[in-house]
Amino acid sequence: MLKTFSITDIGRKRKLNQDYVYTSEMPVGPLPNLFIVADGMGGHNAGDYASKYTVETIVKEISASAEKRPEKVLEAAIQKANGLLRKQASENLDLRGMGTTVVAATCDNGSLLVANVGDSRLYVVGRKIRQITVDHSLVEEMVRMGGIDREAARNHPDKNIITRAVGADEQVDIDFFEVPLAPGELVLMCSDGLTNMLEDEEIRMILNGQRDIVEKAEELVKAANRNGGKDNIAVVLIEPFAE
Repeated sequence: MLKTFSITDIGRKRKLNQDYVYTSEMPVGPLPNLFIVADGMGGHNAGDYASKYTVETIVKEISASAEKRPEKVLEAAIQKANGLLRKQASENLDLRGMGTTVVAATCDNGSLLVANVGDSRLYVVGRKIRQITVDHSLVEEMVRMGGIDREAARNHPDKNIITRAVGADEQVDIDFFEVPLAPGELVLMCSDGLTNMLEDEEIRMILNGQRDIVEKAEELVKAANRNGGKDNIAVVLIEPFAE
């Protein structure tokens, strides 16, 4: 049995919450379930508009999809949201330049399909913590090229610059991952408001130290705020093999 819990928090520094989450344990169109985290960017209210509009469009497109292959379903929905978001931005000066990250997942028969654009993340956590998605960010590219190490990347002044976003280009380049899941493992989807405030190992310890899925999520948010809460925080937790 699948069990989930989601939460967003404005954090301690921001005046607007630009993170938006969606969870459905029930089927959405041809998908058996659907989970999405989006972290919007843009001035004024454009960032929160971008994340909410994108997630709502993705859900609507998936709900109406006649496609059977889950990867194609997600691909088409994200591309459609990208085009419509760009159209909105071109028609409204206040929304010019807006965009959003998106990490979306669906779980079936012990296997997880993940779609990712930007630097929101999906982890699989058991005795170890594994980051499944790869950040589309300037510092991640610098790490991959060997220019800086992981420790320097965490505190780099340009760490918020992302290299891919929904709404940025005519076609959006989406990464897909297929991940087998084992009993006892937990799936964490989150915005960078969590991962910039907590090391991966801290996240693992919090998740393994709380009793139930609600406490785990709430404790992650509390810990991110204790460490500064410099950004909005979004957390989606999925227990694929809940009792």
